[in-house]
Amino acid sequence: MTEFTPWASLIGGVMIGLAAVLLMLWEGRIAGISGIASRLLPPYRDRAFASRFGFIAGIIAAPLLMSWLKGAPISQTISSNVPLMIVAGLIVGFGAVWGNGCTSGHGVCGLSRLSPRSLVATMTFMVTAFVTVFIVRHVMGG
Repeated sequence: MTEFTPWASLIGGVMIGLAAVLLMLWEGRIAGISGIASRLLPPYRDRAFASRFGFIAGIIAAPLLMSWLKGAPISQTISSNVPLMIVAGLIVGFGAVWGNGCTSGHGVCGLSRLSPRSLVATMTFMVTAFVTVFIVRHVMGG
C-alpha cells in the first residue's frame, strides 16, 4: 500500500493545475499528456514543438530532481515483463486516441471546463480502474 501524503498530494495537485492553466494561457492548449506526447512525433514539427518537448521533459525531470534533492531513490514497482508492458502501453495509447484524450486532458482540464464529454470519459476511467483493482486484489489474489 502506498503511504498517503496529504501535503505532497496537495502541492502536486496545485502544480498540475498551475501547469494546466499556464499552458492554456500561453499556448491556448489543453494539458492532455497523450496529445502533447503524440505531437512530438513526426509529422508534427511546428512552432509549438519546443514547448511540447519542454512540457514532457519537465514531467520526466521532476521526479528525478526530487529524488536527487531528497537523496532517496524513486520507489516505484514496475513490471519486468517487457512484452506485457508494451501491450499495456499500446492499449493505453489506443484508449487515449479512441477516447479523444487521456486522464489529464479529460480529468483535469475537461472537468474544470464542465465538459459533459470529459465527465463521461473520467467516470469511465474511474469505474474501469475500480473494477480492475477489485479483480486483481480480490479475485486474482494479487
